[in-house]
Amino acid sequence: MPVNRCSWLTPLALAVLCSTLTLEVKAHDDHGAGALGVEVTELANSSREWDGQTLPRYPSGQPQIKVLKITIPSGVRLPLHWHPVINAAVVLKGALTLELLDGSSHTFRQGEALVEVVNTVHTGRALGTEPVELVVFYAGVEGSPTTVLTTTAQPPH
Repeated sequence: MPVNRCSWLTPLALAVLCSTLTLEVKAHDDHGAGALGVEVTELANSSREWDGQTLPRYPSGQPQIKVLKITIPSGVRLPLHWHPVINAAVVLKGALTLELLDGSSHTFRQGEALVEVVNTVHTGRALGTEPVELVVFYAGVEGSPTTVLTTTAQPPH
């Protein structure tokens, strides 16, 4: 009959051994440079879109990240569009209202981050007297568009 090599350990001995072997794993969003004065501020961390819907699964294929800086002149309303890929943005300047076809909306201002709606037709409008500047991060796949203009209420599935 095989003998368990650890059967000689008493519960107390096992607890002491495990406590000495336990490694504390921490996320280091400051890349370990906090002691050097590096500051990290989390702007967004969500599995939900700004309208509360759960983000879809990532598509299969070769991942491709696209980062765009977008400037929307004051008062401009974007055409109806939808995003087939997950994306998030940070408003650098101004205020942007995003609106769904059902009339629900949310306004994002300078310094705020948003997790955009995916596969949902919407529009955006630059509020105020200054243009809106934002940086948008798209997590898609090669060969897939990041934004699709539409004149219909529903994106194709």
